[in-house]
Amino acid sequence: MLDFIGKRIWFAGLSAVLAIAAIALLTVGPGLNEGIDFTGGTSTTLQFDDTNIQTDDVRTVLAEAGFGDAIIQSTGDGSFFIRTEVQNDQAQDDVIAALDRTYPGAYTRTEVTTVGKSVADDTVSNSIQAIVVASVFIVLFLFWAFRTVPAAYRYGLAAVVALAHDVLLTLGLFVVLGELINAEVNASFIVGTLTVIGYSVNDTIVVFDRIRENVRLGAGRSFRSVVNQSLNESIMRSLSTSFTTALVIVAMLLFGGETLRDFLLVLLAGVVIGTYSSIFIAAQILVFWEERGFFGRRRPAEAS
Repeated sequence: MLDFIGKRIWFAGLSAVLAIAAIALLTVGPGLNEGIDFTGGTSTTLQFDDTNIQTDDVRTVLAEAGFGDAIIQSTGDGSFFIRTEVQNDQAQDDVIAALDRTYPGAYTRTEVTTVGKSVADDTVSNSIQAIVVASVFIVLFLFWAFRTVPAAYRYGLAAVVALAHDVLLTLGLFVVLGELINAEVNASFIVGTLTVIGYSVNDTIVVFDRIRENVRLGAGRSFRSVVNQSLNESIMRSLSTSFTTALVIVAMLLFGGETLRDFLLVLLAGVVIGTYSSIFIAAQILVFWEERGFFGRRRPAEAS
């Protein structure tokens, strides 16, 4: 039987390092690459007949129309995703005129989306509220589901700490992905984050339910040994479920196209991080709370 509890200092240390790195990336680092859902602006998808057109060629045309600072991302086969500040009707006409002069009849604007600043601010506010409300309901549900266990509130709070850990690490990862592959934080990211919260809580409940059952069956045993047994009994189920889920997400990433990429990246990150936190964070918090320390300090009653 693996001794997960005995290694908790290593798990806590790893999570602390990753959390500090994520906070640094979010605050003093480059920060998140926010999409127009959060910042406001106009996004345009252009499809050129000539697949040899490069990003610099498109930038030259946009600079002629007054948008030299546009964010341009090539999506392959002559397709480009372009994000600028909000374009009014005149600005859009200027862009079309510049494109027509350089590539007359050789391109198609497949999608144009404009989001105003006030709408973007509402999106940010609503996203934060959605995550907070989801967390509150999760705590209440766990209070009710584990009401027969002593100090049931610990299970709810431990799950929320694990969720905060998951969200923070996912945000930190997206800072890095934003720099490497221009991954954006947009409305799809929030949907993915809420999905991840649900998946992570489900995985945590599986572990907690096993702990509850073993607490009932193992009267007189230390809580540490009960949790360790529960983790050993549930880890293969958690890993198997997460592995098969991750395989499906990876397949969709490979064949699902650019539109779903950022959403799927959130799901993939959440599945991996959520599985880790359910086993190595949430359950460890319960033991910490019971023993009042991460370093093996036990209550006098247990140490004897």
